[in-house]
Amino acid sequence: MTIIIIKHRRFQHIFLLGASYFFFYYTSNYLITLLIFTTIWDFYFGKMIFNAKTSKQKKICLIISLAGNLGLLGYFKYVDFAIVQFNIFGQYFDLGYNIPLLHLALPIAISFYTFHSITYTVSIYRNQIMPTKTLTEYAIFVAFFPQLVAGPILRAKEFLPQLRDKITAGKDSLKMIIIDNSNLKFGVTMMIFGFLKKMFFSDNISPFVNSIFENPIGADSFSIILATIGFGVQIYCDFSGYSDIAIGAALILGFRIPINFNKPYFASSPSDFWRRWHISLSSWLRDYLYIPLGGNKKSHLRTYVNLGTVMFLGGLWHGASWNFIIWGLLHGGYLVIHRFVKDKFPAISKIEFFESKIGKVISIIIMQYFVFLAWIPFRIHDFNYMIYSMQKYVFFDFEISGIGHLISINKFPIGLIGIFFILQIIVFLKPELLKRVSELELKKWTIFLITAMSMLILFYVGPEDFIYFKF
Repeated sequence: MTIIIIKHRRFQHIFLLGASYFFFYYTSNYLITLLIFTTIWDFYFGKMIFNAKTSKQKKICLIISLAGNLGLLGYFKYVDFAIVQFNIFGQYFDLGYNIPLLHLALPIAISFYTFHSITYTVSIYRNQIMPTKTLTEYAIFVAFFPQLVAGPILRAKEFLPQLRDKITAGKDSLKMIIIDNSNLKFGVTMMIFGFLKKMFFSDNISPFVNSIFENPIGADSFSIILATIGFGVQIYCDFSGYSDIAIGAALILGFRIPINFNKPYFASSPSDFWRRWHISLSSWLRDYLYIPLGGNKKSHLRTYVNLGTVMFLGGLWHGASWNFIIWGLLHGGYLVIHRFVKDKFPAISKIEFFESKIGKVISIIIMQYFVFLAWIPFRIHDFNYMIYSMQKYVFFDFEISGIGHLISINKFPIGLIGIFFILQIIVFLKPELLKRVSELELKKWTIFLITAMSMLILFYVGPEDFIYFKF
């Protein structure tokens, strides 16, 4: 069964663009001008790259385009951070002058739509796509509202063809969009699961995590470890929840955007983790940064430097703060060590134990120990609090006298953490669960929706911003 909505192509595009701009203006007000500037800038530079007569001209146009994008991102996101570091440096050398901060507002979603736009000009430069015929088409790609503020990061060569493919010639020479009913059910189901992750799990675990990490000094190892695990669950449910909502909303509109998570807490190695976590970002960094730097095609040392550089910039992408840089460097260190062991001791990966079930389980547990360790600097900005928490995480103090009290006053969030991991195991063993729910007959599917919505209402704790809105 299909739902047929007859519309002219131009009206469909204007409707999508208008909805996207309204959504962005509602959240960002006048900062929508930056989004519009980025759109116009790369739309015309895309044409200039395509029409350039020589490879040198194409490269110059691409460099100017990238400079405009990254310059805008750098100015609004990193200039105050750079001023603070310069002032600290100046005090150290007694320069006697501090540069005043600009106190710039961070434009919401600038990290995401900048990366969207870069894929367009780079893809034209690489002869992977042709420029869009209209500015409206390109503007929809940059500002597509379901995933605009927190991803997944779109690629021009994957999204732009859908703007044309979803509309086909119909009766009376009109254009029509055909939305498959199964896509509608699957999209709504994904959105409901996304809201459950965000509003039921993440938002209810957040107060417990905050109670520990707002001032962790004096907390015992058990409290720190439990709060760290809680934050790992919180950020996963928060971010993957938004991604599910975005993917589901896009699917309802007839568009497919890439998945962003694939059971990351079952990763058995650092590289495996980044194939599962924030997939649209990690693959973007691989294709537009790691490979152009040389990837693993150069020497071993060059590969290690490339891995470290990419993860450093990946951490910095998340925010202008040292805690994100430390988080990125930690993951860079994990990737370098893993790669070094593979290069120097290739026989280790061929040991049968690591291919057995128990070997894989142990690999997953060890990997997640380090993944959750890295969540501490991601969550805590204060350097002293960060160091204290990481010490307590690594060097267990065996202080257990307060465990009972901690659990008694946080029964619900701690219970949710346990339920989360049980559900993750079920989903890992039955990966088609989401699809099966969407394929339920209408009566049972409606019962599922009513039950899920009732849970959202009963356990609603108030409006909480998505964590990645800050990036």
